[in-house]
Amino acid sequence: MKEDLKVNNLHKAQKYLAVMDNFHDRFLVLYLFISLNSCDQRKDLVDQPLYEGPVSSLDSVNTLVSDSGLFVMHVEAPKQQEFETGDIEWPEGVFVEYFDKQGNVTTLFSADYVYYTKKEELYHAKGDVVVRNNQTADELTTEELFWDEVKEEYYTEKFVTIKSDDEVHTGEGLKANRDFTSYQILKPSGTFTLEDDPSSSLKGDFLLTDPEIEPDSVSKKPVPKGTY
Repeated sequence: MKEDLKVNNLHKAQKYLAVMDNFHDRFLVLYLFISLNSCDQRKDLVDQPLYEGPVSSLDSVNTLVSDSGLFVMHVEAPKQQEFETGDIEWPEGVFVEYFDKQGNVTTLFSADYVYYTKKEELYHAKGDVVVRNNQTADELTTEELFWDEVKEEYYTEKFVTIKSDDEVHTGEGLKANRDFTSYQILKPSGTFTLEDDPSSSLKGDFLLTDPEIEPDSVSKKPVPKGTY
């Protein structure tokens, strides 16, 4: 009787161990399947290209920028995009007015495209680029222009045209301060006189409507020219 009980218990134990072995094998297979699937998913995520596009986008930008309680800049743009790096892009052009401490417009700037690199604190303008001193009406036009915030300097290696009073100066390369009161053409190519007073190049989508800053109403004063 006791031997039969032992044999019965032994059979039960063997069946239990067999069931447990079978469960363990199935669990191991399931664990390996889940692990491999997770690894594949992580690999897919790693292989995916990083998103480098804008994290925010604004339309019809019309912004006044202040510093220490004073307005220093007025920015208008059809579209403005900001990136995770802090870079800013104006893909459809931008128009900027700079103010002095009294709130008077000192300089006007426009371009078809501008990209600001925060790391270098550098603006890169392309297309129809125009800078105009609002006090003298001296005006720069070029196809590419950089603005260095650290040095507070405009510069380019491209061909430039500067209208000053009834003269036009041309050449390659330029350095100038922000107000465009001091500038230097690096490789001058010529100067000619205008018979008629030219209209401003700041036009199109950024048409100036303030009569106080139209070319005919701006007093023209001599501007010191030389290395900035």
